[in-house]
Formats: sequence, C-alpha cells, structure tokens
Amino acid sequence: MAFCGWKWLLLLGRQNTLPKAWRSRRGGPSLRWKRCCHWSAGKSLDPEVRAFLEENTEVTSSGHLTPEIRLRLLTPRCRFWREKPDLWPYGDPFWAIYWPGGQALSRYILDNPRVVKGRSVLDLGSGCGATAIAAVMSGASRVLANDIDPIAGMAMILNCELNHLNPFPITIKNIINSEAGNWDLIVLGDMFYDEQLADGLHHWLRKCIRMQQTEVLIGDPGRQQFLSHSIHSQLHKVIEYSLPEYTRQENYGLTSSIVWSYQPS
Repeated sequence: MAFCGWKWLLLLGRQNTLPKAWRSRRGGPSLRWKRCCHWSAGKSLDPEVRAFLEENTEVTSSGHLTPEIRLRLLTPRCRFWREKPDLWPYGDPFWAIYWPGGQALSRYILDNPRVVKGRSVLDLGSGCGATAIAAVMSGASRVLANDIDPIAGMAMILNCELNHLNPFPITIKNIINSEAGNWDLIVLGDMFYDEQLADGLHHWLRKCIRMQQTEVLIGDPGRQQFLSHSIHSQLHKVIEYSLPEYTRQENYGLTSSIVWSYQPS
C-alpha cells in the first residue's frame, strides 16, 4: 500500500475512529522519549530521529493558508508517499499533515495578532506545531504546545528552527481531563473526529472556561462528527477561509475551514 493509501487511512482516523497515534503502536527510538512528559526549550533532539525526519519529509510553505510558515510535511515527493506504511518506524504520522482546521487557526492568528499578543496560549493537539508557531510570531507572551506523539514534538522543534524561532515548551502527554491550566487562550484544530474524544474535550474545555475564564478557539473544516456534536450549538463562527486547491485535493473535497469561538452557556 502506498502512502497515498495510508493517508486515506489517516483521514479516516480523523473522521471515524480513535487513531492509533493515541496509543503506542511501534517501538524504535521514539520509546525513549515516551518517558519524557515535558520538553523544555533547548532540549537536544535524538540525532537518529532528526536525520530520519529530515530525510523523509519535505520543507514546504506552499499549498496552504499560511505561506509565511515553513513546515516539514509528508508530500508526494517523499519516500513514504510510496513505501509500505509498515516500514515507517514510529506511530502514524498525523503530525506530518497540515490539517485544514489548524490552517484556519494559524491564518486567523497571523491576520489578527491582537488575539494572542501578550497572552498565554495552549495549542492542544498541536501536530506539526503551525498554530503554536503562528502564536509566537504574533507576539504571545507564553506558548505551550501539546501532542501525545513524541515524534510530533521533535517535528515541532525542527519546524521552529525552519522559522528562525526559539523552540517553545512542548508537553508530550494527554492533558485532557487534567486540572484546568491558567491559560488566556486555548486553540485546537481538527480534534473532533471521534465521539469519545469530542465528549472529553467538551467537558474539559468547559471546565477551563468556568474555572479560568479561558478563551477557546476551535478550527474545523466541517466534519460530520463535529457538526453533529452537542458542542456545536455553543459555538460562534468567527471566520471562514476558502482552502487552497492543494489542500482541497489532499482532504478529499473539503473546500473551506472555519474558526469557531466556544462560548458555553
């Protein structure tokens, strides 16, 4: 199966099932990072993993809503677009796709820096780290990126380097249902693809708003699981972006992505 077929499975994971990236699927060098739940700025990358990611991803800034941000992604020119997915030595690389919800959030922050300027920002389910990078570029006072995949954390460090930024702190653990942190703003994109996860997010985000008066922005291209969830009745549309042609092709016909403000009653 070529990676284009594997990417279809990843897209299904974003739409129908709890993806394997939320579990440890394979061994390899990534396991040594599983023991580290918080990654502070300045932490060095495993040379072996760095070399692998640099060899098997492409640096790109085209075909997305944020040409200002350079990212290492899996593209048709990458080896693993064609290789059998079982040869990939780590968990499924959800971080290597710039999902439409994250693109919309990043574009909105870059166009409206007042949203984050001087504020503390948590990027939940950060993936490639684009939205966290946008927050840093726009003057956020403190940024924390969160993703449960340690390889995503390493990719974020590489992406910070590409954009000439000091790496922001990264936490590699599931923080949903943990104590509500003191954040001015929480941003999350493309996270409502599974009902159980969506329910957990709804409960936790509502707790953060109630206890800390946190503002919450959600990016989503209109997946059915998101539109049909009860949280949707408590969202206010902020802005809608038309997706570039390349992103449309990569996401099987999705044409736009929306930033929503979550304001539970």
